[in-house]
Amino acid sequence: MAKNKSSFGVPLHDPQKQVSSIDGPATQASNERRASTPGGFAQSPALQPDVIVQETPPAYRAERATPLPEALDHTVQSAISRFTNGLSPAALMGAWFDWATHIVSAPGKQLQLLESAANKIQRQSRFALNCATKSDQTAPCIVPLPQDNRFSGDAWQTKPYNMIYQGFLLQQQWWHNLVTGVPGVTAQHERELQFLTRQMLDMVSPSNFLWTNPEVLARMRETQGMNLIQGMQNVVADAQGRMAGVGPKGVEAFVPGKDVGVTKGKVVYRNRLIELIQYAPLTDKVRAEPILIVPAWIKKYYILDLSQHNSLVRYLVGQGHTVFMMSWKIPDEDDRDLTLDDYRRLGIMAALAAVGGIVPDRKIHAAGYCLGGTLLSIAAAAMARDGDDRLASVSLLASQVDFTEPGELQLFIDESQLAFLDSVMWKQGYLDTTQMAGAFQMLSSNDLVWSRIIRNYLMGESRPMSDLMAWNADATRMPYAMHSEYLRKLYLNNDLAEGRFTVNARPIALSDIRVPIFAVGTQKDHVAPWPSVFKIQALTDTEVTFVLTSGGHNAGIVSEPGHLHRSYQIKTKGAMDRYIGPETWAAETVANDGSWWEAWVTWLGARSGDDIAPPHMGAGQVGFGQRDDAPGSYVMQN
Repeated sequence: MAKNKSSFGVPLHDPQKQVSSIDGPATQASNERRASTPGGFAQSPALQPDVIVQETPPAYRAERATPLPEALDHTVQSAISRFTNGLSPAALMGAWFDWATHIVSAPGKQLQLLESAANKIQRQSRFALNCATKSDQTAPCIVPLPQDNRFSGDAWQTKPYNMIYQGFLLQQQWWHNLVTGVPGVTAQHERELQFLTRQMLDMVSPSNFLWTNPEVLARMRETQGMNLIQGMQNVVADAQGRMAGVGPKGVEAFVPGKDVGVTKGKVVYRNRLIELIQYAPLTDKVRAEPILIVPAWIKKYYILDLSQHNSLVRYLVGQGHTVFMMSWKIPDEDDRDLTLDDYRRLGIMAALAAVGGIVPDRKIHAAGYCLGGTLLSIAAAAMARDGDDRLASVSLLASQVDFTEPGELQLFIDESQLAFLDSVMWKQGYLDTTQMAGAFQMLSSNDLVWSRIIRNYLMGESRPMSDLMAWNADATRMPYAMHSEYLRKLYLNNDLAEGRFTVNARPIALSDIRVPIFAVGTQKDHVAPWPSVFKIQALTDTEVTFVLTSGGHNAGIVSEPGHLHRSYQIKTKGAMDRYIGPETWAAETVANDGSWWEAWVTWLGARSGDDIAPPHMGAGQVGFGQRDDAPGSYVMQN
C-alpha cells in the first residue's frame, strides 16, 4: 500500500503530523503511543481528520466478537426494553424494595401518613361544604405548584370541578409524602419513586378525561362536538406519521438551508465526525478574534441558527464577528466505537486547527451549548494543562461541568440503568431518536405529553408548528461507546469536577483554565438546572461572568433582542473574589429586561482586539477551501 493512503485509497496527511496539528505538540507522543495500541482509535489513517476536505471516507470499525454470555445478556435486556421504554426493571424494583423494607420498620412515618390522610380528608370535606353552602367562589384548600398550570382556567374554579381538582391535588400531595422522608431510603431511590408516582398520578389527572375537564366540555358545547371529530383526525394523522417515520405535521415547513439554518456561509472543513461552517461577514470590518461554536450532538446545530429573526449566529455576524459553527455527523452502527475523546479530537481540536489555519495568528473565542459546552470545558482544561494558548475566552451556554445535581436526568443514571442502556444500544450501535425523545418527554410529561393530548385530541386543536418545535422534532443519535462513557464518567462518577477525568492518559483540572469564562443558566431548565451550571464559579480560578436568563433549556438560549417578557441577571466574579451560593447570588443580583445576547456581545467586544478586514472564506492554509453552502450535508442526515 502506498504511504499516506488509508485502506480505502483516500490520500491523507501523515497521521502523526495531523494529530500534532490538532492536539498540539505536548500530546503528540501520547497519540503516537495510542496509535500503536491495539484497539486504539488512532491506529487507522481513515479515522484521522481529512484536512484536504475530501469526501468523508467510509467508516472504519474493527470487527470484534462478543462473548456468547455477554451477547445473550444484551439480547434479553434489549428485548425487555421495548416494554419498559428503556427503563431498567431492576433499578425500579430496587427503589421500590428499598422503600418497602424501610417503611414497614418506620411506625412513626406510618403514623404521620395516617395523620396526613385524616387532615386532608378534613380539608376536602370542609372545602366541599363551603362550596355547597356559598354561592360565590370558595378559597381553595390547596394551591397547585407554580409550574402546574393544568387547573389555572376560570372553568376549574366552578362547582363541581373545583372540588374534583382540589381532591386530586390533595391526593397528589399525600403520595408525595408517602415516598419521601422515609428513614433509610437512599436519595437516588427516593427521587426515582417521586418520579414514578408523579408519572402515574399525571396519567389519572382529571384534566385528562373528557367528563372531568370543564374546558373540554365547554369546547364541545361551542363546536357541537366537532372538536372530538377533529381530535380523532389528529390521532389518525399522528399515527400515520409515526408509522411512516415522518415528523409531526408542519415540520415540512422548516427545512434546514431553506427555512431554518439560512445564515449564509460555506463548509470549509470536513472530517468523518464534523463539518465546519464559516459564515459570510455582514459588516465591512470584523473583530480580530473569531468565534467557534460547539453545539450539542444530541440535537442538530441549527437551534443556534433558526429563522433570521432569532438566529444567534446571524446576530453575532451582524455585530461584526467572524463565526464558525461545528455540525456533527449523525452516527450510525459503524460509529458505535467512537469515544468521548474522539469527539474532542475530531470535533473541537480539529475545528480549532481549521479555524487557526483560516484565521492565523489570532486567538479564538470558543462557545459551547449544552453537552457541547461540557466537551469544550474538557478541551479547554486539557489545552491549559498542555500550554496550548489558542483560546481567548470560553462561553458555556446551559452547560454543566459538575453533575452532582443534574436535574431529573439523574433519575436514569445508576449502575443498573446504565448496564440496561448498554444492552439497548449494543445491538444497533447507537441510542436512537425515539429512545432519547421518550426519556425527555417523561421528564416533563405535563408539558410535553398530557397537555398535547388534551389540546390536540380532546380540544381538537393543532398548535402551529414553530421553528423551535421543528428543530426539537429533528432528533439525532448517540454512538454506543461515547454515550455510555460520558454517562458513566460525567453523570455517574462526576470525574470532571472531581479531578479524575483524563485526556491522553493524564488527568485534567478545570482550575487550570485561565481565560475568562462567560456562563449562562436558564431559570426553567430541567436538563441543566441553573444552580448546577452556576458551579463553574466554584471549580475554576479565573474570571467568571455568570448570567441567569428567563426561559428554559432551549427557549432561554434562543432569546433574541426584542423577544417579549425576557430578562436576565448578570454579575462577574473575579479570580480572587469569594464564592457565594446560587440562592444568594440570585437574591443580590439586579434583573435586566431584554436579551442576554446583547450582554454577551458587549463582553466579547471588551475582550477582543481592533477591527480588521473580514478573512476570506476558507482561506489561509493550503488544503482549505470553500465546499458546500451552509448548512452542509451532515445536518441533512436522518
